[in-house]
Amino acid sequence: MRKTLRVAAYAICVRDGQILLARWIDGGRPEWTLPGGGMEHGEDPHDTVLREVEEETGYRVEVTGLLGVRSHRPPPRRRFGRTVEHHGVGLVYEARVTDGELRFEVGGSTDMAQWHDLDAVPGLNRVPLVDFGLRLWRERPVAGRPAE
Repeated sequence: MRKTLRVAAYAICVRDGQILLARWIDGGRPEWTLPGGGMEHGEDPHDTVLREVEEETGYRVEVTGLLGVRSHRPPPRRRFGRTVEHHGVGLVYEARVTDGELRFEVGGSTDMAQWHDLDAVPGLNRVPLVDFGLRLWRERPVAGRPAE
């Protein structure tokens, strides 16, 4: 069995009752996600979130806090004749936009970015990370993870 670990950093950017989301285009139907993504080897997660938000949205942001960590282990799956067990660790930061213009990523893992009313989020086709991040943002748990 092959085991993989991916570390990523994401941003919750909320202003005027809206949240900034990026549309992820991995495989099937596009889904909204938090702007962010995978850490490069040797990169600090704080730098990762700054880089990824700018790549996916055009905005430069300032990190205002670390909200928490999401550890995710989906069921093992078969790929290329081998079983692969994946473990994803995502750091979720709170951030505020400081500069830049909203634009879409070209040639990346997302194809657009958009502000959405917080009340409209439940009706969006979204990845579970969005709900997890919003729970962190609303609850601000001291331990960095929502109560179960």
